[in-house]
Parts: sequence; structure tokens; C-alpha cells
Amino acid sequence: MLLAIDIGNTNIVIGGIRDNKIAFEARIATDHIKTSDQYGAEIKNMLGLFDVKPGDIQDCIISSVVPPVFNSVRTGVMKVIGKPPMVVGPGIKTGLNIQMDTPSQVGSDRIVIAVAALAEYEPPLTLLDLGTATTIEVVGKGNTYLGGCIIPGVRISLEALTSRTAQLPGIRLDKPRKVIGKNTVDCMRSGIMYGTAAMVDGMLDRVEEELGCPTTVVATGGMAQFVVPLCHRKIRLEKDLLLKGLNILYQKNQTNKH
Repeated sequence: MLLAIDIGNTNIVIGGIRDNKIAFEARIATDHIKTSDQYGAEIKNMLGLFDVKPGDIQDCIISSVVPPVFNSVRTGVMKVIGKPPMVVGPGIKTGLNIQMDTPSQVGSDRIVIAVAALAEYEPPLTLLDLGTATTIEVVGKGNTYLGGCIIPGVRISLEALTSRTAQLPGIRLDKPRKVIGKNTVDCMRSGIMYGTAAMVDGMLDRVEEELGCPTTVVATGGMAQFVVPLCHRKIRLEKDLLLKGLNILYQKNQTNKH
């Protein structure tokens, strides 16, 4: 079994992949102060939850956008499985032609999602990741990574709104009943959820206008399942893009692993 780990700003996604199929998926909270021993124990416990023994793990691949946490998780994994994991970063074969000012600065999660989407859809693609941040990335023909946009995520927007306004309460991000709310909570929920959906629709229009052609739009991330149904645009929802992409990258680079 391949252990695939993506370290995000809010959650660490842990997946087990056997014969190119996702056998299990779990999440633990990203914590900057946890030690490698603590992460190792959490990962081992998570494996046990799915009846997977450390000896069942043949290898591991990690992507991370949180440098302070990466070393703790990497070391923790090594303590559990007894070998260093493959790391998504500069020098790894992706099959992407990255046309950015500084290609090495593209977040590893962006690369992973692009690789996974290209395995299932024909470019040009517009890829949405609705997590801590809402990111948009564009992949053109010839697997060319063209760039994208980074926007404050749904929860960040809500936290900013409630922390900077004395009379606005914290709310759950359920689907709004109507666009025009009749009380404070409904007004906030509508503004955050429909506002995000309208922003996504509008940004997709502008992306395609700039490209000069329509694109296939694919969305992933923790908030995607709540926002995508509120959008007017046709958007394909793919909740496991990160794990699928990590598996593909592992297969591409297995022979080169040091």
C-alpha cells in the first residue's frame, strides 16, 4: 500500500492507495507545534483505525504547503514505516510545462491537483480548490500550466467578518435558504455562500475571456461540495484529486526515488 499525505494549512489529508484505488482517506488537524513523535503516533493510530499495519505500507509520498509542519510529519512517517518518503517538490517529474515567473514557487498541492485533473480530463482546464484559500489554476493545451489566482477562502472570509464586526455572530456555513436574508444570520450566510459562488462564476468568465476559449472546470477542496451547487457554471466536483494526483506522481517518479 502507498501512503499519500498532503499537508494543508487547515488539515492534513492521509490516504492509503492500493492497486491505484483509494483504500481509505482521513484527515487530522494541521498543528504547528506538534512534534514528529506526536505526528508519528497520530498517523499510526489513523492506520490502525482502518486495520492497516505499518508493515502494510510499502512507501509514502508527501506534498506540503506548510514548511514548519513538513519536517515533523516527514520524520514522524519515517518512524512509523522505517523509510524516507518521496517528496513533491523541485526536481520531481510532473509532465507539466510550468509557465510561471518562478516555477519552483508553485505550491506542491497546485501541481498535484493539475496532474490528477489531466489524467481524467482534456485541457484546457480551469481547476478550483476551495480550502483555506480559494485557488484557481489554468492548464492549457500541451499540459501547459499557465498560472491562476489566489483568493481568501470561505472560512477566512467568515472569520474576518465576525472578528471585525461587533454585532455579527459566528455562523454555520449551511446552504442559504434565499439570497435575500430576513435576519442577520441568514444575511451573512447568503453573503458568504452565494457571494463565493458568484465570485467563482465571475472569475471563470474572466479566465475564459482572457484565454479566448471555454475550459472544462473541475473543483476540489473541503468547501467545494457546498459552493459548487450554488454556482451557475457547469463545474465537475472531484473530491479525491489530491490523493489521485499523489499516486500518479509516485508512479511517474518511483524509479528515480533516492
